[in-house]
Amino acid sequence: MDVTDRLKSLQDTGYRDFQSKLIPTVSKERIIGVRTPQLRALAKSLYRDEDMSGFLQSLPHGYFDEDQLHAFIISEIKDFDLCIAEVERFLPYINNWATCDQLSPKTFKKHKDMLLSHIRSWISSEATYTVRFGIGMLMQHFLDDAFSGEYPEMVAGIKSDEYYINMMIAWYFATALAKQYDAVIPFLEEQRLDKWTHNKAIQKARESYRITPQQKEYLKGLKIK
Repeated sequence: MDVTDRLKSLQDTGYRDFQSKLIPTVSKERIIGVRTPQLRALAKSLYRDEDMSGFLQSLPHGYFDEDQLHAFIISEIKDFDLCIAEVERFLPYINNWATCDQLSPKTFKKHKDMLLSHIRSWISSEATYTVRFGIGMLMQHFLDDAFSGEYPEMVAGIKSDEYYINMMIAWYFATALAKQYDAVIPFLEEQRLDKWTHNKAIQKARESYRITPQQKEYLKGLKIK
């Protein structure tokens, strides 16, 4: 049974209908409807037991679920250089926020020093989901012990009309407020972001349990009307 047939054997049409409403950039006909835990389990099984090089090279895929599976398989690759090569090959074919956000290679955590130059390249891209992916990796790996004030500067410097980029910028700053409040609050005090992204970052931060009530009240006063 090939990969597509395996995915179709796991189809949940109700879940397909639900997903199609959440991912407007993907047509319903391209969605099989495989639940994420099943995709993750299949990806781990395939990566462990089979040679997936042919599947990883057969781009573009016909189905959204194949893209999701592809992202999960890449995320299992342990060799950093090989993983980066597969990420670079795959990024131009990502056409939705879900696949972009599911691509999260485990090996990146162990190679942050080498990862940063790639992040700089990704956020400088003209491709919406490559930029979104770069911001996501900066948010995931460089807001704790590896944090530097230059990283929110990098994100604030991204100017775009793309909804899915600006939403990720807002998500980045909301998360950064929860983890590096003192270093990041000046970006909102000085209104370094465009109005929509600024207000969305405040909204998401005020929804977070990691932001104190006092901080939430202060952020409320920073909203641009």
